[in-house]
Amino acid sequence: MSSQFRFGRNYDFRELLADGIVHGLGVVLALIGVTALIFHASVWGNPGMRIAAWVYGLGLIGALTVSFIYNMLPPSRLKWILRRMDHSAIFVLIAATYTPFLQPGTSDGRILTLLIAIWIMAAMGVALKCALPGRHDRLAILLYLLMGWSGILAWGPISEHLPPLSVTLIVVGGIIYSAGVIFHVWEKLRYQNAIWHSFVVTAAATHYVAVLAAFRQAAL
Repeated sequence: MSSQFRFGRNYDFRELLADGIVHGLGVVLALIGVTALIFHASVWGNPGMRIAAWVYGLGLIGALTVSFIYNMLPPSRLKWILRRMDHSAIFVLIAATYTPFLQPGTSDGRILTLLIAIWIMAAMGVALKCALPGRHDRLAILLYLLMGWSGILAWGPISEHLPPLSVTLIVVGGIIYSAGVIFHVWEKLRYQNAIWHSFVVTAAATHYVAVLAAFRQAAL
């Protein structure tokens, strides 16, 4: 394998198996959950809610599926290409997750501005990962965290449009994602990748429940 294709340390079979199980569970749960969410939005939601459900659902399933394929492949040119997609999908997932939380309050200029800014940041992140693969990974992690916590800038207006359960779970999910970053960068730890992705799946599930709670309140 050419030295230009570097993916960190090599994981043994048990580590790959554990990571594959975590990913597989995440993809299956996402498919079931997103299907139920889109059905709920289609039957009881308004047009804005339906669009938000599709954006969020495609972002979640896409990110988990690309991550699954990328992490299970052996080092190769194809894996190097998928690396760009995997890292780019994280930016898209963050923006897609924010969309159903911000959509109900887009009549407020602050919330609408935040939503547009988050998607612009996601586009910039994707451009960074596609144009400079394998470089500035630490900067990308910082951008992930900044995007993830950018909602603090309009926390008051956002909270006015969401039920208390959603607000609480947004914070909890953000903390889980942020804590998982420790294991994302701790590459020497055995089962590091599986642990990191366990945090991702858990945080994504937490945010899913927050989205569902927000949709149920909006449908009342």
